[in-house]
Amino acid sequence: MVKKAVLPVAGFGSRMLPASKSIPKEMLPIVDRPAIEYVVKEAVRAGIKDIILVTHSAKTAIEDYFDTLFELESLLEAKGKDTLLAEVRDILPDDVSVISIRQHRALGLGHAVACAAPVVGDEPFAVLLPDVLVDCAGQKEDLGVMVEKYHASGAAQIMVEEVPEERVGQYGIVALKGEVPAPGESAPMTAVVEKPAVEDAPSRLSVVGRYVLPGEIMGILAETPPGAGNEIQLTDAIATLMERAPVDAYAMRGRTFDCGNKAGYLQAIFHFAARHPELGEQVREMMAAEIKVTS
Repeated sequence: MVKKAVLPVAGFGSRMLPASKSIPKEMLPIVDRPAIEYVVKEAVRAGIKDIILVTHSAKTAIEDYFDTLFELESLLEAKGKDTLLAEVRDILPDDVSVISIRQHRALGLGHAVACAAPVVGDEPFAVLLPDVLVDCAGQKEDLGVMVEKYHASGAAQIMVEEVPEERVGQYGIVALKGEVPAPGESAPMTAVVEKPAVEDAPSRLSVVGRYVLPGEIMGILAETPPGAGNEIQLTDAIATLMERAPVDAYAMRGRTFDCGNKAGYLQAIFHFAARHPELGEQVREMMAAEIKVTS
């Protein structure tokens, strides 16, 4: 059963400077809660019980956020602020653990995932890139479907979406056996290439930032040499895994927001603010008024 998830959060977030100079980019707020909470709760809703943060000594604020702050809870309780108290206590269910592991050197995503090997062991696990928020707008969430498909077929699941041709060089790109699957479905992969040139790309299907992988890949990562950017690439390890076991591309249904850059971060704020249960109507009116003023 997939009960563990690895979240690589050790990066410095240079695309979000200067805001990320002293605040971990994962802690920048999307409306009224940090971006990392959206990702962790997505994992929890998919049945994950152990959240493994692969982190850095400068980013202890992430660990602190998921810890209990007894003094704050006592103060809110004493002042009768029950709604706020419930929100603070609802950040993480009691049966979910957050485990931190340090990545001492920035050697790539594959290296970050491999740092979690002592906790993952030989169990299957999910990988969620915290820069990417996914909203499925009321449908069953993609990560949960990927976990179900892994349990049913035993094939690793790699979430993909189509990108414009001019952007294929920014992502891991996959090749499929057969046609592109319908949203919410999977198809066997035959190759994955990290940041290929447009003329060398096998398709326009990019790896999005959600994976369900067998524990076997940890041993593969330990033997994977540096690849693109002189970093240990998770895509290279997945390519090796495909020689030994089935790997499927899962066509996502939801909508992604890349919070690792300023434009994507602002887009996520607009989107989630407009759908906020308390602020949504007010936010939509504010946005409409702003568009009228600036147009």
